[in-house]
Amino acid sequence: MQTQWFYADGQDIKGPLSEQEFIEQVKQNIIQETTLVMAQGMSEWQLFRDTVLYQQLNAQHSQKDARSFISSAAERINEMTGEAGSFSLNLSTLFSDVFKKHTKEESERIFIAGTAYTTPDIADLTSDWPKPWLFSRIFLSFVLIYALLFLCLNGFSNIYALPGLILIGSFAVPFSLVIFFFETNVPRNISIFSVVEMFFVGGVSAMFLTLVLYSIVHVNNLTVFSAVIIGLIEETGKLFIAAWFIREMNARYLLNGLLIGAVVGAGFAAFESAGYALSAVLTNHTDLLYSLIDTRAWTSIGSHAIWTAIAAAGLLVVKKERPFRLELLRQRQFLQFFAVAVLLHALWDMPLFDGSDMKLLFLIACGWFFVFVLMNSGLRQINRIVRKNQGLR
Repeated sequence: MQTQWFYADGQDIKGPLSEQEFIEQVKQNIIQETTLVMAQGMSEWQLFRDTVLYQQLNAQHSQKDARSFISSAAERINEMTGEAGSFSLNLSTLFSDVFKKHTKEESERIFIAGTAYTTPDIADLTSDWPKPWLFSRIFLSFVLIYALLFLCLNGFSNIYALPGLILIGSFAVPFSLVIFFFETNVPRNISIFSVVEMFFVGGVSAMFLTLVLYSIVHVNNLTVFSAVIIGLIEETGKLFIAAWFIREMNARYLLNGLLIGAVVGAGFAAFESAGYALSAVLTNHTDLLYSLIDTRAWTSIGSHAIWTAIAAAGLLVVKKERPFRLELLRQRQFLQFFAVAVLLHALWDMPLFDGSDMKLLFLIACGWFFVFVLMNSGLRQINRIVRKNQGLR
């Protein structure tokens, strides 16, 4: 039997009502938080706000508000790309192949993509969500190498393992991210050779250009304002290098922009992390070395690679299949994405909520939300191009 509800309306007792009828009265604001209610199983009258049903309805309302907010945010990002429609992502499906067994031949098939002989025709492209997995194996390999170097250094006091420890600790997460974006580049039109070149040459070039900009605009103390300047300088340096690769490759897909931006940003992050780690050694702060490597590693999941990926994807939104022109960098549609990258970077560096990982986790989640929505838009672009090539509307 359904639970029967009663409520007090002044001196009158209303009821019995089924739970659904009772909820309808709540929605009509007839029953309020301070209304006295009673139901089967209750020994005395209670304020509605003190009941389990109130808590359940409040939780459902909060979940609906959260879903509504996420949907609205996704639609807004879609509008920024010129796409329309709802955003749907099932993370368990996206990462479903991570936990499956894969052969060496499957790995080789992934790595040989993007050459003049292995880039698929437009008609052979798919707009289904990719299921990357190789990045996880790359990451686990890095973890194993790092553990062995750690044992060499601390178990056998072999100082020669220190450079390798710094290198692997700094490059493990950024390079694993590179492989993730390489796997999710559905057009399969950029080779692993180009990716490695962008990671090393692009990462160092972005660092060099950033230092040039810092020599012009000096930043001393870290404040809210200087954090914005830092974000603007570093995202500008990385973007110009990413734009150069976009121009040289004549990239035309939004997903290409995500890959190129992520690779350049990841290279920048890896070299920067290695610099921080070496600085700790040279200044005799070796006691902080491992915590520094660990912190820089996990936070790189959602920092430079993600920010530059967003900005470069925005550049492909306005470029499309046209040749690259510097005027594209002045278009409002691109500047929106660049502003997002600068804002995320600035908030990351701002001296707000220092010592709390919650700020970083929140910004990482925001960055990845942008990336996933952009991936969704990129897949729609692929679907549209394929249909156009097939003569469909």
